[in-house]
Amino acid sequence: MSSKSLLLCGNEALVHGALLAGCDAYFGYPITPAGEIIECAAKKFPELGRVFIQAESEIGAICMVMGAAAAGQRAMTASSGLGISLMQEAVSYLAGMEIPCVIADVMRCGPGIGNISVEQSDYFQVVKGGGHGGYRCPVIAPASAQEMCAAAFMAFELAEKYRTPVYILTDGMIGQMMESVALPEPLEKSAPAPYALAPGNARANHFTSIYLDPAEMEKKNEALLAKYREIETREQDAELWRTDDADIVLVAYGIMSRLAKNAIAELRRSGVKAGLVRPKRLFPFPKDALNALVPQTKKFFAVELSGGQMIEDVKLAIECRRPVELIHRVGGKLISVEELVAKVKAAAGTHL
Repeated sequence: MSSKSLLLCGNEALVHGALLAGCDAYFGYPITPAGEIIECAAKKFPELGRVFIQAESEIGAICMVMGAAAAGQRAMTASSGLGISLMQEAVSYLAGMEIPCVIADVMRCGPGIGNISVEQSDYFQVVKGGGHGGYRCPVIAPASAQEMCAAAFMAFELAEKYRTPVYILTDGMIGQMMESVALPEPLEKSAPAPYALAPGNARANHFTSIYLDPAEMEKKNEALLAKYREIETREQDAELWRTDDADIVLVAYGIMSRLAKNAIAELRRSGVKAGLVRPKRLFPFPKDALNALVPQTKKFFAVELSGGQMIEDVKLAIECRRPVELIHRVGGKLISVEELVAKVKAAAGTHL
């Protein structure tokens, strides 16, 4: 880390992290609650001689990302909810052509236009693929402004390691929360990858997602599936908090993981041995960490600001060997610490 710290909201921290990670180009379209990303990028990218373009739409933005990334540039975009929906066709092309890039989704309420308050209901769309064709993208889930900055480094590293789009998925609360951020040292500029359409090798390289021969299509898709299996095996990441002796385990990410820690502290003061598993990456989901806790755990709780999406991955991870209960809110309101404590006590059969 450098000695420089700034007071930044999560969205601004992401832009600073992207620039320090060597991002060459940002293409985007304004939307709340991700608006500070494009606002900060519009100022900072040109200051450093990088490319910034406000596109005519989210569709245009992701297609510009595709072109820049295919040419060997580190490129990214960001949006929220309905904007991410508009990008899905191009994300499928990016996954099929194995072009690395970074996409940030700062979640808001839905479906439809919804509202601009905090929710976590883009989980299915982002974590399970979102577009056509059965692809998967690694998904990083920051829970602080500091982690938003670090996520840019991780995202570009994963994107280039596996030649894939990578999502940074967070909620509007983390995106707009102001915190002190220690800025890391910048990465040195690297040469374009040998597969890029860069000067000198553009004619030798090409990207395609069209395979008219079924045998070739099968070969391509099996190679993609093998890559996803490798990602699932090698790239799981989770924070375990007070789980050493826990027999009640909460699973939460983003802003709800921070509230869950406060609730767990209160539960422990009441004699409930609760702990937290915070997935730091949602794909791959941290099934190994959850499985290791099954023998000691009486019950798991999926705590999320959606109607119940992450809970499906919790159940799959532990193969339903223990009860898993959903604690949720939708519409833009957080689950308070008091509400979370009461629901865990009631559902766990502990009325203290």
